[in-house]
Amino acid sequence: MIYLDNAATSYPKPPEVIRAMAGVTEKLGGNPGRGGHLGALAGGRIMEACREAAAEYTGVSGPEKVIFCLNCTDALNMAIRGTLHAGDEVLVSYAEHNAVMRPLIGCHDAGQITLRILPPDERGILTPETVSAAIGPRTALCVLCHASNVTGIIQPARDIARACHSQGVPLLLDAAQTAGTEELAPIGADMIAMPGHKGLLGPMGTGLLCLSGQIVPRPFRAGGTGSVSDSLRQPDMLPDRLESGTANLPGIAGLLQGLRFVRRHRAALREYEHQLAERLSEGLMNMPGVTVYRGPADVPHAAVVSFRLDGMDSGRAADELNKRRIAVRGGLHCAPSVHAYLGSEGAVRASPGPFSTERDVDALLLAVSDLAR
Repeated sequence: MIYLDNAATSYPKPPEVIRAMAGVTEKLGGNPGRGGHLGALAGGRIMEACREAAAEYTGVSGPEKVIFCLNCTDALNMAIRGTLHAGDEVLVSYAEHNAVMRPLIGCHDAGQITLRILPPDERGILTPETVSAAIGPRTALCVLCHASNVTGIIQPARDIARACHSQGVPLLLDAAQTAGTEELAPIGADMIAMPGHKGLLGPMGTGLLCLSGQIVPRPFRAGGTGSVSDSLRQPDMLPDRLESGTANLPGIAGLLQGLRFVRRHRAALREYEHQLAERLSEGLMNMPGVTVYRGPADVPHAAVVSFRLDGMDSGRAADELNKRRIAVRGGLHCAPSVHAYLGSEGAVRASPGPFSTERDVDALLLAVSDLAR
């Protein structure tokens, strides 16, 4: 199988990620925070090391501000539902994923918040000026998709964060497509949500919410934390305030190794994936009967290339490629707002990763050329 679906989940994983997960499951008996024996303490050290690595990568002030989540969607829900109050206004970009839009629309439909979707410029960029002009007296939060999972366009998050902060509005950054390849610390976002299983090369079922500002969300769920057990109320201190129940220790052990891998190789990984995406994009753009959905060349992109074949439904095209043992994704990619903006009813998305090759890209180009004919 030629795997070009890394925007959905990265594959394969580095060998050290797999070894770490297997090692915890096979050799480490203990529940972190639920015992003082060697196994529980060793598990706690793995969790703390993972927090420290994530804190250093994202620039948050301490490991306690790194919250383990089920995935990026869970982290976004935690940030959104734990931050907003009745009467608040929320600003979002046009390129948001359903992981952002569905929680916000739910709050909007319940009459709790108002929602403003901000348009991009002609390049597909949400400008800081647009954000500044939209901020009003009830604006309580701006949520920004750092990079579209359809077009790959990377938004000027650092400038948007400054525009928000100049008027006292916090920024929640959805780094689902940029964590692991882009620098996140310099952005200055107040909250950063990210999956563990994509660019960070960890396993599924892992995610992080990193709190770099003064905002501390209200608990999204409550329960046992292994701390302050004499109280029936959720602890106030981080990370316990936002983490209840047994942690996914094998997943966190794998995520730690994924974080270490991408931090050692981040710049090289970004350049390599970018080169593969550009090779793919250029090849598709020169192909009759194929439309590529990507921003201008001078706009930064994640390694995501979406396209359609004239006269062929994107789902059927993806199925045809699957028959040729090429893994891509067809459809709306849980981002219908982006497709509406593009005038698209769906697209085929290819997303190379760190273990993809030029041969993989060329095989996809050959297969698409055959389908286009």
